[in-house]
Amino acid sequence: MQRICQDLLDEYQALAALCDTLTSAQWRQPTHFHGWSAWDEIAHLCYFDETGLQSTTDPHAFNEAALPLAKRLYAGDQISAIARERYAHLDGPALLAHWRGLHTALVQALSHCDPKDRLPWYGPPMGARSFASARLMETWAHGQDVWDLVKRERPRTSRLKHIAHLGVTTFKWTFVNRQLPVPDVLPCVTLIAPDGESWVWNETSNTHVVQGSAHDFCLLVTQRRHLHDTGLQYQGEGVREWLLMAQCFAGPPADGPMAGIRV
Repeated sequence: MQRICQDLLDEYQALAALCDTLTSAQWRQPTHFHGWSAWDEIAHLCYFDETGLQSTTDPHAFNEAALPLAKRLYAGDQISAIARERYAHLDGPALLAHWRGLHTALVQALSHCDPKDRLPWYGPPMGARSFASARLMETWAHGQDVWDLVKRERPRTSRLKHIAHLGVTTFKWTFVNRQLPVPDVLPCVTLIAPDGESWVWNETSNTHVVQGSAHDFCLLVTQRRHLHDTGLQYQGEGVREWLLMAQCFAGPPADGPMAGIRV
């Protein structure tokens, strides 16, 4: 549990350090992610880190607060609008300072959990380790929107492995989530890590494969890049279909950017 918690903290701190460099105009400039601003991206993370901290430290209070949120979402309110409402009194730097306090406290609370502890969440409860991995993935994904906004190349780290693992292990769920038949064969996914190491999932295959950089794969499964804008190579029945709709995050089916939009 200590390793994933340290990686999660490092991911938080890397994004916070980038946000420290944002100008007032950049905080409000739209990103490629549904037109959210950098402020919206951090407010979104802040909101769920705040509720995540509540889930970890006071499950009963979390469950009581989750019901009103579910009702608002069911009524048509957007989570982006709800986050804006909660943090409207904070400008970019103040929001960043508030988020730093929250995510630091969340990592500290998670570090005391057993990896298999069940934490209440929106939907089924999650294991503590899986929860930490999901927070890392979401932080990385929304962080990519900010990196794209400022047009700077993002440092690549071994933390990508957590995101790639979520991407591979949600292969079947991606089809189930769209009420589509699940292919019979799992693809062998071989990714090149930032340090040149190979990361491999599933049984070796010559007919159902995905190969390429871990960075490209993570951009794809978090729906920050279209398949055609990556260098991933693939073959096998159902593999291309999966890569075109891959979604490593929970929720209803979502579509990533069209080809050529985010390059």
